[in-house]
Amino acid sequence: MRVSVIARSALGIFLILSTYVEAAGPQVDVFKSRTCSCCSKWVEHLRANGFTVNVKEVDSTAGYQRQYGVPQKLQSCHTAVVEGYVIEGHVPAADIQRLLKTRPAAKGLAVPGMPMGSPGMEGPRRQAYSVLLFNADGGVTVFQQYAGN
Repeated sequence: MRVSVIARSALGIFLILSTYVEAAGPQVDVFKSRTCSCCSKWVEHLRANGFTVNVKEVDSTAGYQRQYGVPQKLQSCHTAVVEGYVIEGHVPAADIQRLLKTRPAAKGLAVPGMPMGSPGMEGPRRQAYSVLLFNADGGVTVFQQYAGN
């Protein structure tokens, strides 16, 4: 009798913990400058969309961009890694989620520069911009386009 109470309690705790672990989204490691507020806003955007974010404040992101193979023409203000993919710049969470769901043979996604209206760069106007899918050999295709206003 007592064993079944303990077993049920243990099972209940296991179910609660497994639900919590499932609820936590993929972990994103972000390398950003200590002084960049737009990068912090992008991190908030990821967290608001279910990602678990580990922020590593660094003096320069250049070494991480080289380490993870981000082509110079695609570089932006922060570099992130999620489930083996590189995320460069202000990539919307929905595009990262789509990348993780479809798992294309690619190095990662990038939003070069810091376009107004992208996550973390919100304001009164929105520039048109593209989220680019890039390969290890430097090949680039448009993954998603966003209109300006």
